[in-house]
Amino acid sequence: MKKYKIIVKTKSKVYPIIIGKGIISQTSNILKSNNINFEKCLIVIDSKVPREKINILKKNIISKKKIIHLFNASEKNKNMKNVNLILNKLFKFNFNRNDCIISFGGGITGDVSGFAASIFKRGLKFINIPTTLLAQVDSSIGGKTGVNNNYGKNLIGSFMQPDLVISDVNILDSLPRREIVCGYGEVLKHTIISDKKKFNYLKKNSSKILNLKSPFIEKAISDSCKIKKNIVQLDEKEKNLRKILNLGHTFAHAYEATLSYSKKLNHGEAVILGIVSSAKFSIQNNILNKNDYNQILMHIESLKIPTNLNFYFKKNNIYSIIKYMKSDKKNNSAKINLILIKKIGKVILGLTFDQSKIKKFLVKELNNL
Repeated sequence: MKKYKIIVKTKSKVYPIIIGKGIISQTSNILKSNNINFEKCLIVIDSKVPREKINILKKNIISKKKIIHLFNASEKNKNMKNVNLILNKLFKFNFNRNDCIISFGGGITGDVSGFAASIFKRGLKFINIPTTLLAQVDSSIGGKTGVNNNYGKNLIGSFMQPDLVISDVNILDSLPRREIVCGYGEVLKHTIISDKKKFNYLKKNSSKILNLKSPFIEKAISDSCKIKKNIVQLDEKEKNLRKILNLGHTFAHAYEATLSYSKKLNHGEAVILGIVSSAKFSIQNNILNKNDYNQILMHIESLKIPTNLNFYFKKNNIYSIIKYMKSDKKNNSAKINLILIKKIGKVILGLTFDQSKIKKFLVKELNNL
């Protein structure tokens, strides 16, 4: 089977992303061929990862000491308490900066363990082995780490580029369709912000990708990683261009927080809902043309998930949604900063709106029964 290797070159670090089938059984060789060495490693494992996959990984990591830390990954557990549990283990077993944390789980596991790696003695080695499609195409790349607090999502964090990312497509077989659709939302987002040809490829092959058929799933993951890589290389610390990766996220994070990170709406679904809101807000403000708007909406509707706000929210949720949108880390003023869609393949940065305009939009959407 074909294996993809993508090199990410940022100012702080150069590292490879390896994509293929069955490659966690090659972890030892991948580490060796990329000159990654350590004596001790702490493997932070999402408790939902199947036992057989955990055993394969443990067998294929060679180190003097391997310590397992099971983590019950959820947005509610993405907090400083769980970061401290990881840090305490690192101190207990006398880790140093030449040792390593390995994340084996989805985006939340990577965010929490990556953040711990970034602040332990000002940084130790970090390897990300993402086990969800969403993490493989998005959160494992680019170095964003962090946790939530009472004020919102990802407001405490750091930039910590990994030393290596290993994305084994076989791991995705254990995921429910809901999780695959959530990851597909990020794949779709990447095409909307930068590449209409790749958007058309998704339209043509979405069923094969969602059913994890080769070589379509590998190509979708690789294409998505390349899009994000190119943006991160130009703007590692999200000063300007990288903000386009947040398309739909200002809405999405507010939707998640308003529902108290309920299982009713997980992160990937919130991003898809946020992209829908961004597309609707764009066309209502004469930014997006109707043809591209219809293409985006029709493609998202084909995923067969709820896309109307009134499925999740009532009018009395509007105050909370706006409150969380105002606390978004991209805002630098009292106004709300949004990334909006100009056309498929191009978005607009730096647009700000009064909360009254956002409120009017939300009221209209919640009246749309």
